[in-house]
Amino acid sequence: MEPAIIKVFLPTAIAFFIGILITPAVTHYLYKYQAWKKKAGKGYGYGGGGTPIFDRLHQHTDTNTPRLGGVVIWLSVILTIIVTMFLSWVLPDNLVGSLNFFSRSQTWLPILALLVGAVVGFADDLLVIRNTGKHFAGGLPLSQRIIVVAITALFTAWWFYEKLEVTSISFFSIDQIELGILFIPFFVLVAIAVYASSVIDGIDGLSGGVFLFIFAAYAGIAFYQQQFDIAAFCATLVGGILAFLWFNIPPARFYMTETGIMALTMCLTVVAFMTDTLGEGEGVSVLPIVGFLLVATVASDIVQIIGKKFFKRRVFRIAPLHHHFEAIGWPSSKVTMRYWVLGFVCAVLGILLAIGF
Repeated sequence: MEPAIIKVFLPTAIAFFIGILITPAVTHYLYKYQAWKKKAGKGYGYGGGGTPIFDRLHQHTDTNTPRLGGVVIWLSVILTIIVTMFLSWVLPDNLVGSLNFFSRSQTWLPILALLVGAVVGFADDLLVIRNTGKHFAGGLPLSQRIIVVAITALFTAWWFYEKLEVTSISFFSIDQIELGILFIPFFVLVAIAVYASSVIDGIDGLSGGVFLFIFAAYAGIAFYQQQFDIAAFCATLVGGILAFLWFNIPPARFYMTETGIMALTMCLTVVAFMTDTLGEGEGVSVLPIVGFLLVATVASDIVQIIGKKFFKRRVFRIAPLHHHFEAIGWPSSKVTMRYWVLGFVCAVLGILLAIGF
């Protein structure tokens, strides 16, 4: 058990220190090339109409704080993978040489999702910075990003179904729900739903803290299942997120934005399914619990849209929910800290349910 613990926790520390070390260089270039929005606010809402409250709340931060901070997260993870692979090559018979968690059976798929999200999100951020695109804020249209998520999820779901022979999901140790070929569209729908929660990235430190606890929970769940490679991967993501948060805590030096949030949400879906039937666990069942704040974020957007479309009134001052709290007078730091508290509680509950307490 001791080597397994080292395999999980040491890459976490490596990713954190790599993230801390690369951030000055990342920050230098982000400020040098003024990698922020050229015009504050969104200018449009998902339910139609403008976003005057959001624009007012963020008018002083949108145009002088760089985007692309998510680079720190995924780059520190990739560099950690390279470091651990190198150590396994030069010290194959040493405990340190066993740190490599890059494996075909457990981590290739979530790493692929992470990289696809990082690259496409990076492209979106560049377009936003240059203020080019089909809408006010620039960037790739939401429909195009959803297509990328869906195609990546479709390939991953096919791999689960065809190569790994996964056709069912677990449901809290009560029963296996056999889906057959419907497993593929179900996987895609979950991936799109998880990506929809990316709108949680909107306040200093908020999304980083939320995803920190989510991936920490899945690291614990995978460790309990003795899927040590996936546990080490999730823990490494935690290390990268911690490095990012060191500089994202208010006042933020940079924002995570699409290159980070798209990578994390796409990766999270794969991790949830990897810790489900394959790990003889409840990875998918506990996803709404571990990620309750993501669910609440998406639900608040849906409720707001329905209210505006069918009842001609807003349910919240502004959606998603964390911006509503800002709009009613909560300082952004209070919103962030309370989300972190809830994120920790949800992570603990999710772990307990996943191990069948």
